[in-house]
Amino acid sequence: MHYCHFIISLKSALCKGDRMHEGHRDRVKNRFLKEGLDSFEPHQILELLLFYAVPRKDTNELAHTLLKKYGSLSAVFEAEPHDLAKTPGMGMHSAIMLSIIPSVARVYLKNKWGDRPRLCNTTEAGKYLISLFAGEKYEAFYLICLDAQNRVNYNALIHEGTIDQAAIYPRIIVEAAIRHQAYSVILAHNHPGGSINPSLHDIETTKEIVNALKTIAVAVMDHVIVAGDQFYSFAENELI
Repeated sequence: MHYCHFIISLKSALCKGDRMHEGHRDRVKNRFLKEGLDSFEPHQILELLLFYAVPRKDTNELAHTLLKKYGSLSAVFEAEPHDLAKTPGMGMHSAIMLSIIPSVARVYLKNKWGDRPRLCNTTEAGKYLISLFAGEKYEAFYLICLDAQNRVNYNALIHEGTIDQAAIYPRIIVEAAIRHQAYSVILAHNHPGGSINPSLHDIETTKEIVNALKTIAVAVMDHVIVAGDQFYSFAENELI
């Protein structure tokens, strides 16, 4: 075959491949517009997301590769960007897009509650705190400062990291309660990937905090442990 004819044939094949990929992408996008994501398989969700970071390539195989590597859709989103970027076909641009999703979900859910939600019962508090910890990969301890009408004044991040390895100092919590004018508070921490049940350390630490806050006449309404989409209430289980 003449060289010029070969180049023309190659360009034609590439253009045909691009049209096929674009046609497939349009069908997937239209399916999402009609059905939403509920009917999508995990690899199809990844494939759709990757359309916007990987142009003019078949992202189906890449989606399967990521799921096989990390084990689940949530694990893909929670993977470190630099590790994600090492996957053939990814790159840092795509990795950042996927790894930002848990944080976006958390901000979205928190925003839906508004600036000062009113937490009048355990169920409302549990739902609110599930949204606060959504997509959080590491343990964190929050002090939820409430006013006299049980509206949230402020979410004070007291500690981030493994709680078993660093004490939650009552003095820090007392200072945060005073600083944010708390009438009462809810203690909250998460168990990423773990059980919602409290440890002996959780129970002992809670007692110390309750006693410390009594000195400034601030009541602890509850201590809530969040694990995924479940929560455990100390108040409901008569531990406060």
